[in-house]
Amino acid sequence: MPRNYENQPPTAFQRRPHLTKDDAWIRAFLKEAQVGHFATSADGQPFLNPSTFWYDEENHQIVFHSNVAGRVRSNIETNPKVSMEASELGKMLPSNVAIEFSLQFRSVVLFGTARIVTDPEEAKKLLYGLIGKYFPTMTVDKEYRGITEKELRATSIYAVAIESWSGKENWAERADQSDEWPALSEEWFK
Repeated sequence: MPRNYENQPPTAFQRRPHLTKDDAWIRAFLKEAQVGHFATSADGQPFLNPSTFWYDEENHQIVFHSNVAGRVRSNIETNPKVSMEASELGKMLPSNVAIEFSLQFRSVVLFGTARIVTDPEEAKKLLYGLIGKYFPTMTVDKEYRGITEKELRATSIYAVAIESWSGKENWAERADQSDEWPALSEEWFK
């Protein structure tokens, strides 16, 4: 029987609670994940955009950027509620019964409210944090020129205040198998 999700937080009722990870795991995952998929919506139409991102742990927010004009900014201006997903996939896990085929994965899904960062100093700080995630050994004004005012005017920087999140990890070596069907040969598990 389907659950009633009405008036429940978006992370309520995890289907497989034994895969759920704690806040420390989620923080560590977000520091390493390379791409986030940001969901926005307008006029009842959902949109999904991949982007680099930075988890600003000090302020418990996700930072990303997009063009100064476009769908992402327009959607956030009219509806600042967003969600984001980041994941890592491993190997495919075969089974001897159709319903048990699976794959290894680690993922985080979060929900929050986005704001467009308009203060130039805050915007620079957040963009440098984003750059630092992906290029931690590079230094502004040493290996690369700093952000100019013209460049700031050409981009939109977003800070997503995280309201809830969940992390999951399924990194089993094998999918469940059934005794009701002949076992798969070992070659399937290499």
